[in-house]
Amino acid sequence: MPTVRVLDVQGLRTHYRILRGWVKAVDGVSFHVDKGTAVGLAGESGCGKTTIALSVLKILPAGGHIVDGKIIFDNIDIARLEETEMREKIRWKGMSIVFQGAMNALNPVYKISDQIVEAISTHEPDVERGEAVERGRKLFELVGIDPSRIDNFPYEFSGGMKQRAMIAMSLACNPKLLIADEPGTALDVIVCAQVLKLLRELRDKLGLSMILISHDLSIIAEVSNSVVIMYGGKIAESGDIVKIFKGPLHPYTQGLLNAFPSITAARTKMISIPGSPPDLLYPPPGCRFTPRCPYAMGICKKVDPEFLEVEKNHYVSCHLAQKS
Repeated sequence: MPTVRVLDVQGLRTHYRILRGWVKAVDGVSFHVDKGTAVGLAGESGCGKTTIALSVLKILPAGGHIVDGKIIFDNIDIARLEETEMREKIRWKGMSIVFQGAMNALNPVYKISDQIVEAISTHEPDVERGEAVERGRKLFELVGIDPSRIDNFPYEFSGGMKQRAMIAMSLACNPKLLIADEPGTALDVIVCAQVLKLLRELRDKLGLSMILISHDLSIIAEVSNSVVIMYGGKIAESGDIVKIFKGPLHPYTQGLLNAFPSITAARTKMISIPGSPPDLLYPPPGCRFTPRCPYAMGICKKVDPEFLEVEKNHYVSCHLAQKS
């Protein structure tokens, strides 16, 4: 059965205008999401993960601009759509997002049922309130919450229940693509595991496509089929999740995995990546990881490496990996 490409991001460049110039937050990023699959975006804070999500939904904050590239969704380049078309045709109906921090994402003074009804009526004005509430009850059941709790206020829910309620709300208009930004934030490890299990089940049961954003590689590994490793606004490495975890080629990916503790290996001191991410207002020439890379060569300081496929479904942007 041929794969159906739900989202195709091509050469995306999203920059932020500040007083001192342009911050190149996302600088030439390309990846795709197929139907029923989950793609993880991983990397340190400030590498461009969330900016990609905000670009895809076209909800960038003031000063943020998509300056180049295409975002193909349902054969439409939504990077060129007007705000009215995005609101009426794409957001919630086509794709939706679960924002970071479920504790603060719900409005504390409105019942959860009212918030779900508002989301549905805004994007599907022909749906009556009774039908919208009933849809909300079914969504609550789908995400593992007693449907009778739909008229509760957010303060009556635990952190895990709030996260599940946010996921239910994001599914209110039957989107094809769900973006989850740091779904484990502020949740303890047990509740986080339950939320990740829910995301896997939704992907499999509904054929839902997902973009999962996290700096935590263990969360990415639990849900995603493939991973995109971001560094300094660019992709350092991407491909099948198993290939990347078993044989990382980019020194940055290797550093991220080395900094991840193992519960089966002998106890050792965690190895961190020295230095700091680059200033994207004035990014360094050549490879942006060069100042922190233990294997940097002369060419790395001068020439930005191409993003090339080194084996099937495994791409890397590194002179050393491409040379070998």
